[in-house]
Amino acid sequence: MARFDDAELNADPRGSTQPRSGSGIAIPGQEGNTIEVPATRSAISDAASFMHNLSLAPSMKDRRNSRNSFGTSLPIPRSPRMSRLSSVQRGSGAPSVSRDILASQVQDINKEKTAKAKNMAFAFDIDGVLAHGNHAIEEAKVALKILNGDNELGIRIPHILLTNGGGKTEEARCAQLSEILEQPISTDQFIQSHTPMQALSEYYETVLVLGGDGFKIREVAENYGFKDVVHPKDLLAWDPTISPWATLTEEEKAEARPRDFTKTKFDAIMVFADSRDYQTDMQLIMDLLLADDGKIFTKAEDPVATRIPIYFSQGDLLMPTEHKGLPRLTQGAFRISIEAQYKTLTGVDLERVVYGKPERATYTYADEVMKSWMEELHGVARLPDNIYMVGDNPASDIIGGNMYGWNTCLVRTGVFQGGENDLNSPANFGVFPHVLEAVKAALAKELGEDFKLKWNPKVNPVTHGDGASAIE
Repeated sequence: MARFDDAELNADPRGSTQPRSGSGIAIPGQEGNTIEVPATRSAISDAASFMHNLSLAPSMKDRRNSRNSFGTSLPIPRSPRMSRLSSVQRGSGAPSVSRDILASQVQDINKEKTAKAKNMAFAFDIDGVLAHGNHAIEEAKVALKILNGDNELGIRIPHILLTNGGGKTEEARCAQLSEILEQPISTDQFIQSHTPMQALSEYYETVLVLGGDGFKIREVAENYGFKDVVHPKDLLAWDPTISPWATLTEEEKAEARPRDFTKTKFDAIMVFADSRDYQTDMQLIMDLLLADDGKIFTKAEDPVATRIPIYFSQGDLLMPTEHKGLPRLTQGAFRISIEAQYKTLTGVDLERVVYGKPERATYTYADEVMKSWMEELHGVARLPDNIYMVGDNPASDIIGGNMYGWNTCLVRTGVFQGGENDLNSPANFGVFPHVLEAVKAALAKELGEDFKLKWNPKVNPVTHGDGASAIE
């Protein structure tokens, strides 16, 4: 299925952890519960030449325009989900057991069509495809209902959610999505930008984790197994002068964990989600990048030799929101700002690691999640032959799906508002007004134009065995 070519991308097919230059980011290799996937993008910052010639997004026309070093490996979990993140359960929108039994009988009779249905799957972006913020896109509710069994076979067609969003635990986000989409969403079919980064907990102990509302991001990192998670507000509560104009509420002071951070050695910086306090977060990141071996209030003589690594959970520049105007700036804009500040202060390009779409590690991890979900639904842990990626952002959803050999569907309900197709990273299956039309087109291609998108509760497997009159 995968079409990334290690030789073409100049990656070490053995997954070497040694970067191309002596100043690169090196992830310590060790045996454990992780897999190291060669990165597909350069680690050198996009803020080349002191903010001139900024490279904002990858494209199919320039595959070398990337954000991670070809020699830097991105660890991902060896298993698709840690047990503490699992939440397989029958939600309110799931079919009843008796309906499942009847559907199974219909599927046994319609074996050829059932086999085709079990050989396809979908990967959906969320923001701009299924929802805008906390509001579902209405057509998405219908699309998911069809895939959850509201079709002539009563069959559940595997689908995973693959988003560059984040900031909450997987459980919290799935609960939120289940409510607004009115369909059950399990953590076992869900990947947000920082989900694969749980693998980094095997490499780093004390980490500064940034992004998201309040202190939720600390819970995310601790769920992943990081032992010592420091939040920016911990440092601000310890020393308010760190950020000249920031203030903490009484509630924030009560939840913060201040200590003498001059005795702390930070191992890494991790931006899990969009910053809610740019000034404080940028200042702390810069303090640690310029510090001697991760010790705050120190200044390294060499800006590269003892610099601790920094990770970003995704690289999108723009994101769709409920705002009616242009898409809003997101984590990619924050990253470029950090890169520009670092180069301005040091004269050196910042090397960093970016997860998320279109990074290869995210798709390798998606394979494992997809196989696990196939086993949950159909009893066989394998990848289907026909996977459809539905996204709104050509620079992440579409380029990533294209490079990984998926069928890509671009929708007009998010970032993309262009012409017939995106010029730099065109969707290979087509452009659609919304997700429901994309799903309908994929189902028609794989299961036939006559495949009915509604389950008939009165279906009789004996009289409707050929499927021709199963829907009244």
